[in-house]
Amino acid sequence: MTNDIKTLAERIDTLETRLAYQDDTIETLNQTITAQWKQIDVLTRQLAQLNERLQEAEANAPGPTNERPPHY
Repeated sequence: MTNDIKTLAERIDTLETRLAYQDDTIETLNQTITAQWKQIDVLTRQLAQLNERLQEAEANAPGPTNERPPHY
């Protein structure tokens, strides 16, 4: 019976160790994902601003004229 208890205690210790490492890994992954979402938000806002600037530039650009090129 004591051998069974020793085996169970070893299994519990192993499981607790694995759980501790998994908790650490999960926390690290959570921090990484949070940082990536912040970066994605920044890039999304920058892309939207650049898109607006491009649309403004296209709207304010002079239209094509029907002039002959200078080499004619």
